Amino acid sequence: MTFPLPPNSTIGIVGGGQLGRMSVLAAARLGYRCQILTPEEDSPAGQVAWGVTLGDYEHPATLREFAASVDVVTFEFENVSVEGLNLLASLKPVRPAPAVLRVSQDRIVEKSFLRDAGVPTARWRRVGLMSELEAACVEIGFPAVLKTTRLGYDGKGQAILLGPQDLASAFATLYPKPLILEEFIDFACEISVIVARGSDGQVTAFDAVENRHRDHILDVTLAPAQISEAAAIEARGIALSVAGALDLIGVLAVEMFVDAGGRVLANEIAPRPHNSGHWTIDACPASQFELHIRAIAGLTLPAATRHSDAVMKNLVGPEEAALWPRVLATPGLIPHLYGKLEARPGRKMGHFTRLFPRGALPGEFGIQAALDIL
Repeated sequence: MTFPLPPNSTIGIVGGGQLGRMSVLAAARLGYRCQILTPEEDSPAGQVAWGVTLGDYEHPATLREFAASVDVVTFEFENVSVEGLNLLASLKPVRPAPAVLRVSQDRIVEKSFLRDAGVPTARWRRVGLMSELEAACVEIGFPAVLKTTRLGYDGKGQAILLGPQDLASAFATLYPKPLILEEFIDFACEISVIVARGSDGQVTAFDAVENRHRDHILDVTLAPAQISEAAAIEARGIALSVAGALDLIGVLAVEMFVDAGGRVLANEIAPRPHNSGHWTIDACPASQFELHIRAIAGLTLPAATRHSDAVMKNLVGPEEAALWPRVLATPGLIPHLYGKLEARPGRKMGHFTRLFPRGALPGEFGIQAALDIL
């Protein structure tokens, strides 16, 4: 395949969710078609794509059919088969590479990679047996967080340990999955940085943003994060170093903690567009989705700059999905609905963004006023 991809080339996206949907829309602006691989009929991405391959992510015949219809392959979520991506990579370029996905899929591999890259994290220990959990808790102390090493997201697959009395129940609930114990960080805020890197090593990163969660699901993102300049520079440097160490082609989100002393600690990486970057659609000349498409297509990357400050609010579950008519009727709110047919509890149904002049992100009262429809 020749890069950069010429107009009317087809980008294959593994996964049919809202990240794929917004990637399809960005690709269309750049003159590309998108083919979606998903087991879901009427998926958010499939609704706006040029074509859809319905089938399982691990079925060889389905993967070969999908590969035959595209020029380059990417993915929109991590819980896909590395083996399936390896098969696709034998047929067409896969960006980011399957090896990058392998790092992000397993917390032990991820934390080991970050350690080897010189990136600071919370203290952690691998846990396989109850005796290992007890020894790790003695070393790390309480509180601590016990997590499954794979398939956890939005707070799933983890338990807070406040003392020795919590060990048995948490271990019984999460075992026999491979586990990791992590130090609990008493953070001042949670932040993330989204970085894009091209095949030529060209790299650019958005400003750090603050992420506020509710019930372990991202609720609100503030752009930029209200942190010290030193912390913002360090966070950006961490994201850039991670992208380089992974030899990334595409977009990567690095989620981090800033503790009360101003330390910046990496928590997780996601080698794809990220929920905390949705504000870039409306507040930046080129969004995270455009940068991702440009990177995997071999195009030049524009600078990841913003022309506005922003507050982004997720609409989660049936209660917040019911606010959609009010969002549409409220001046100043920029609405994005994902096309999901069923509003289940904990499901991200859409989001809206409120823009402010660059450098004029309001304080807490102003942020609440921006969200006053709730």
